Amino acid sequence: MPEKSLDQIPLKYLKGIGPSLEKKFAQLEIFNLRDLLFHLPHRYEDRTKIHPIGRIKLGEHVLLQGEIVSTSIQFGRRRSLICSVTDNTGVISLRFFHFSGGQKTALASGKCIQCYGEVRRGRSGFELYHPEYKIVDHTNAALTEDSLTPVYPTTEGIQQSRLRHFINQALEILDSSKEIQDLLPSEIANKFKLCGLTSALQIVHHPPQNSPLNWTSDEFNSGQKRLAFEELLAHQLCMRKSRSDLQERSAPILRSNDRLISLFLKNLPFKLTAGQQLAFQEISADLCNKVPMLRLLQGDVGSGKTIISALASLHAIDSGFQVAFMAPTEILAEQHFQSFVQWFLNLGIKVGWLSGKSKGTSRSQQLKTLASGDCQMIIGTHALFQDDVEYKSLGLIIIDEQHRFGVHQRLTLKDKANTTGLSPHQLIMTATPIPRTLAMSAYADLDNSIINELPIGRLPIDTAIVSNHRRGDVVKAIKKACTGGNQAYWVCTLIEESEALSIEAAEVTAEQLSKLLPDISIGLIHGRMKPEEKKSVMANFRERLIQVLVATTVIEVGVDIPNANLMIIENPERLGLAQLHQLRGRVGRSNIQSYCIMLYQSPLSKTAKERLSVMRDSTDGFYIAEKDLELRGAGQILGTQQTGLMSFKIAEIGRDAGLLDDVKESSELIFQHYPEVAEMLIHRWLGKRENYASV
Repeated sequence: MPEKSLDQIPLKYLKGIGPSLEKKFAQLEIFNLRDLLFHLPHRYEDRTKIHPIGRIKLGEHVLLQGEIVSTSIQFGRRRSLICSVTDNTGVISLRFFHFSGGQKTALASGKCIQCYGEVRRGRSGFELYHPEYKIVDHTNAALTEDSLTPVYPTTEGIQQSRLRHFINQALEILDSSKEIQDLLPSEIANKFKLCGLTSALQIVHHPPQNSPLNWTSDEFNSGQKRLAFEELLAHQLCMRKSRSDLQERSAPILRSNDRLISLFLKNLPFKLTAGQQLAFQEISADLCNKVPMLRLLQGDVGSGKTIISALASLHAIDSGFQVAFMAPTEILAEQHFQSFVQWFLNLGIKVGWLSGKSKGTSRSQQLKTLASGDCQMIIGTHALFQDDVEYKSLGLIIIDEQHRFGVHQRLTLKDKANTTGLSPHQLIMTATPIPRTLAMSAYADLDNSIINELPIGRLPIDTAIVSNHRRGDVVKAIKKACTGGNQAYWVCTLIEESEALSIEAAEVTAEQLSKLLPDISIGLIHGRMKPEEKKSVMANFRERLIQVLVATTVIEVGVDIPNANLMIIENPERLGLAQLHQLRGRVGRSNIQSYCIMLYQSPLSKTAKERLSVMRDSTDGFYIAEKDLELRGAGQILGTQQTGLMSFKIAEIGRDAGLLDDVKESSELIFQHYPEVAEMLIHRWLGKRENYASV
């Protein structure tokens, strides 16, 4: 037994791991025995009992056992190896698309086989595709696993069975040595009744006997609770560290005399809501501070966040600093550009535009005005942080629909601005309301402002859930809306995650509507069109030259056409609640009654029915976000790309929400009294990813 801590023992210490496997493990960020032990299962399989072949159901994951009747190569569109297996209840085929001659020989008639996989419908009835299997002796054939089988994230060249074998070796060493540091202070572990680290790792890798398959959601799972608590704590500490580092930097103190703001508000045809006023007061106070602002502005679709960003921009410009406004798409960026040019025209403010398509003389001239300070505000896409872009005095960065940007994009823009020794203030906006539990974990380093009311005069969108069998009625509804002087969207959602098929569906729909509604102008927009084409289509829609716009989900974010009061979303069952809410929010942008028809394909799954019912019954984005978290989980709402911190190993925000208040309390204690523990916890759970918090 080596007299070293587990983080000092390389993988090659384990039997069966050589240089080649070490390289493959490195792809999983596993370099030593501690890393291996913290490579945690993401799900479990039940291989504790053998299922009779005659009683299995489609879609089930089952352990089967029987005698091989025959094995043959089947030719067709794809060559495959077919192995027929029987017990005294039925027959099933095992199908292998990738196989060797030796495998065909090994799977000989008369042998007893034990196999595990998902039941699918094949050419010959029920089949298992590429199941895990082993040839067993007739005398001890009924042997099964004692408990649930863990399934780990892996990479090419490391099979689950081998990964389990190596982890079991590491667990034996852990059990005999206890050489792994339990970083949680005893006062935290005792207060929140958390088991020890060694015990937690043993439990999670080797679930107790007779544990149910839903064991991961069991509140009595002490191992999972302890590890999830520690992982959430590491993320929380990382956010607090990021916040603390930010507060040590200096930002330009933006003290405005409110001249520009007063003129702007005077020219607005409406008054700010109470929520808008409060949000701007919070932002304005931050901008007057010497510490860089890092504030998240949440507001439901159509709540007026852009107006608040305009006020923040005027505050910075009135103080003698530049503003960079970054949007995720050219369509949205150009819409913002047009709005700001119109708003700021009479204020003497020069607003510039920069995108990836900006070329030649116009681009060179724009860069000169930025570097000289003549351009006071620049609006664009990721092009705002390209190498040749220089700012004279960037004081405020505004990021719209922040979840559409990757971490490194935001980091780059922030670093580019830090040319004067001062860090710019950052205002981050989202129209995708973030559930409280997500805000506590993924955005703990941000101050939070919420606009929770719609502008005066706005009416809730009336939503109907309609079967595709009533497509004719939907077409009549479009005709009625357009004849009455309004406009409509028809959105074709992704088909099996295929952008090409989604575009094809949109093209077919546009053609069909043109035939059914010959007196109504139909337009088409999708993601593969050239920017100039998309710009032209949107301009025609905005000018009412197009009455019905058939689109893919490219129009999800930010497109504002006040005259459009009807939204058709085809196949809404394919989308999450947050995306459906975003799409629906493209209508209802004025004081006229708006409608949304969700045109679904029968039959609907139970989850799909629940999702669509939420959309029908509520227009509250914050309630919808909570339900989306409950139904889909954090990863699918936010995505791992946008924060870098949402890729949890074992924690699940929806399941573990009850831990977050205790985690927050613990993070404050550790940050104040155990700073060395904070660093070690962050390194254990996040590694290189801790930099992602600095956005």
